[in-house]
Amino acid sequence: MNKLIVVTGPTAVGKTALTLEIAKHYGIPVINADSRQIYKELKIGTAAPTTEQMQLAHHYFVGTKSIIDYYNASMYEQEVIHLLDTLFVDSPIQLLAGGSMMYVDAVCNGIDDIPTIREDVRNEMKRRFQEEGLEALCEDLRRLDPEHYEVVDRQNYRRVIHALEICYQTGRTYTSFRTRSQKERPFKIIKIGLNRDRQELYDRINKRVDDMMSDGLLDEAIQVKPHRDVNALNTVGYKELFEYLDGCWSLEEAVERIKGNTRRYARKQLTWFKRDKQICWFHPDQKDEIMKYISAYE
Repeated sequence: MNKLIVVTGPTAVGKTALTLEIAKHYGIPVINADSRQIYKELKIGTAAPTTEQMQLAHHYFVGTKSIIDYYNASMYEQEVIHLLDTLFVDSPIQLLAGGSMMYVDAVCNGIDDIPTIREDVRNEMKRRFQEEGLEALCEDLRRLDPEHYEVVDRQNYRRVIHALEICYQTGRTYTSFRTRSQKERPFKIIKIGLNRDRQELYDRINKRVDDMMSDGLLDEAIQVKPHRDVNALNTVGYKELFEYLDGCWSLEEAVERIKGNTRRYARKQLTWFKRDKQICWFHPDQKDEIMKYISAYE
């Protein structure tokens, strides 16, 4: 039976190094599952694979879209499943890697059948957002769907609003739609989660942000700022630098906020992935153990 290796975990944990080793070992490409690395304008702020890394293994879904293009997890699911049909002809083992929770779930479980929101519900939530603000809507979501409240990006007003739209229109939690029966896949999925001691992870996150700034993240933010309202830029790193460019924060404060918000995002990733009992967890340094775990399925 064909097998899909899935490598996931929080940001900055060390997924890229392991992924490249697995790709080299099996002579296979990497299917990217980072929702922001798909955008060609966001190389530095998303820690996209470097030219050298992409020469070591072919990468799909890296720099293939523009920030002005509409793209979502459902479209990603369809494209990856179609791609796998082709890749499995060449090798019975393929590799997907990344930390975007919705994108990983889309490929492994399928996208849930979320209802289309009525116009009156959408308009009411827009009104409330404008009049009450994001903090009030987050508190409403905590009351109506505490489970989703714990994992949603509460700085992303679009996701908070959408979850509330579902709650009010259906009378059910958004979580209830996210836990429906998963789609059957014609391949075996081998899930590998990477994690580190919390302080070790936080130190890596802080260093990565410093490295991004040294590599030109500010210039990258300046270049994409004219499109700041597109969903692709509702992203840690760019949002904070836009505040600096607007004169609201000093550069030092913006950088510290990037670090803090990235650490917060890493905690949310772990909360999300820890619910998946099919994931087998390793420290990134346990490369021999990981390869043995994968080979047991061959």
